[in-house]
Amino acid sequence: MSPTGAATQRARRDTLFLLAVIAWTLLPQLPHLPAWCIAFTAAALLWRGLLAWRGAPLPGRALLLAALAVAAAGTLWSHQSLLGRDAGITLLVLLTALKTLELRARRDAVVVFFLGFLLVLAAFLRSQSLAVALAMALSVLGLLMALLLAHRPAGQPRLAEVAGQVLRQALWGTPLVLLLFLFFPRLPPLWGLPGDALARSGLSDEMQLGQVAELIADERLAMRVDFLGAPLPPPERLYFRGPVLRRYDGQRWRADDGGLGPLALAWPGAPARAPAPSLPYLATLEPSRLASLPLLEDTLALPQVDGLDSPPLRRDDLHWVTRQPLAERVRVRAEASLAPRRPDTLGPADRQVKADDRALPPGAHPRLRAWAAALRAEAPLAQAPEQDFAARASDRLLAHVRSAGFTYSLAPGRSADADLLDGFWLDHREGFCEHFAAAYVVAMRALGVPARIVTGYQGGSFNPVAGVLELRHSDAHAWAEIWLPGRGWQRVDPTAAVAPERIRAGQRLRPPPGLVAGTLAQVDPALFERLRSLWGAVDHRWNEWVLQYGRQRQQDLLQRLGWTGADALGAAQLLLGGLGLLGLGGALWAAWDGWRQRQRDPWLRRLQQIQQELQRRGLPDAARLPARSLAGQVLRHWGPAAAPLADLLRQLDAQRYGPAGAAGPAQRALRRALRALPAPRR
Repeated sequence: MSPTGAATQRARRDTLFLLAVIAWTLLPQLPHLPAWCIAFTAAALLWRGLLAWRGAPLPGRALLLAALAVAAAGTLWSHQSLLGRDAGITLLVLLTALKTLELRARRDAVVVFFLGFLLVLAAFLRSQSLAVALAMALSVLGLLMALLLAHRPAGQPRLAEVAGQVLRQALWGTPLVLLLFLFFPRLPPLWGLPGDALARSGLSDEMQLGQVAELIADERLAMRVDFLGAPLPPPERLYFRGPVLRRYDGQRWRADDGGLGPLALAWPGAPARAPAPSLPYLATLEPSRLASLPLLEDTLALPQVDGLDSPPLRRDDLHWVTRQPLAERVRVRAEASLAPRRPDTLGPADRQVKADDRALPPGAHPRLRAWAAALRAEAPLAQAPEQDFAARASDRLLAHVRSAGFTYSLAPGRSADADLLDGFWLDHREGFCEHFAAAYVVAMRALGVPARIVTGYQGGSFNPVAGVLELRHSDAHAWAEIWLPGRGWQRVDPTAAVAPERIRAGQRLRPPPGLVAGTLAQVDPALFERLRSLWGAVDHRWNEWVLQYGRQRQQDLLQRLGWTGADALGAAQLLLGGLGLLGLGGALWAAWDGWRQRQRDPWLRRLQQIQQELQRRGLPDAARLPARSLAGQVLRHWGPAAAPLADLLRQLDAQRYGPAGAAGPAQRALRRALRALPAPRR
């Protein structure tokens, strides 16, 4: 192959490799980009790849300016602005794709490389998950390889060789990265912008029939709970309390004042810690769009939330909240009481009953209310004392659920009745947890008993690899609470009456598995669960050791290292000291490595011997001059008598820096040329 053909093949390979790396880096952005932007970017990258494959000329400036105008106009149309995170990422993607269409010189390539690094950073504005981190690590490796190829224009370096060189350099830089990660002062969240609302939660401040059932296919992680070495509690205790829904308009259940009701700490005189016996636990909550802390029921002591400046608060409905929505992952240390509630320990929150806890909208659910009125007229309830009426009414409703043929289903049956609850309770009797909870609460209110709906999570799956309980949005659940005289608010889960396996064994309903999960289940029914447990354990460690490494954990590390009064200034001082030590160590290593290379390299030893001899014969600064410079110096110093030595020094320089296979001067010829020089001056 001719040199021109080899250079063309090398340029084609390097260009296609760079385009592939850019395309891979763009993958995490695709779900968040407008459809036209994806099509525009794909067309630009494919066009540039086709031009590189065919060796065709690049498009002219006029066409690129027109494409740039289309990109700016499309961004403005999609986002109503050219500013902000979403519009900025869209523009960054489009400009990167367009820049590849003018990839002519090394200068253009360097611009594309650094646009690629910006795309890597932009990916972490969307998500900091382990999967995104691994994908972006491959992108960084590819971009560094492309950058190295651009700075090695000669020859045909193999991609495997370049990858090895990049990995070695990255390995040498690992101590510096680790030092910066551990001791750089922890600032406010770096990977986010004010007002971000990217995170979503399976919970909400309101509920409509069918809303919880829609989450059954959402396998995104909601929280992980570590019971700190204690045995996993029984499923009946694994109720994680979220928003409490009291207000009802006949269609939708809502929390007080849209979830922004009055906040209050635990009742005055409450103990600083949960009364013994208690169950300490550590919950890692994923970001959500709510200020809700879905903690275990009977979490009475004040929880500690890492990363928040103010402590959490407990509403009058016994639901723990923060002062602002959780925009980032948080760790909560809490304790749940295992002791049964006694009348003398009930606080104001347990005793409080609001008008909304009894109210029903006029005209709603006439058949269900008539059924409740007929039930109240029956002898067991009609003759019940007032103190026991609520408990007996609840038992009667649950007995009806068990005996009347109710079915726990993701696909509620249809009824001729337009009222959904009437049709569920009296006709088809098929529904999900929100159907059972809503119908139970309406029936209890129709009987005059205060009742409300509680949403949250229930059950979860234990990860044996990580040793934690994992709750996903598909574990979202709705249950009921009724107020009993002298006992306060008590949980009642009607779902457990019709589907006890949902509560006791955690066997929630699941939609049909996808292609990959279905294939794995056919090969090995437990394979998919084992793989998910393994990935969950790795992801948990990533969250715990990397994403959750904040100011408090940095201060704890400094204190363990003996740094008294650990704060941001102390971390900065330790960081600067560590950087200084690394720099000194690097300088010493470089000096030692240079000496070692000179001792092991025959060419360097040969040059060093010539330099020493010329210095002895009176040539100043010979010890620091390379071979080509020495050739010029000996001619100026000794004149034509040094011409043979100058030629031999040029041959020595060509052997080192010239084309591969260049012959060097013979050792005897060098010695003769050195002896032919005039004697050194005294």
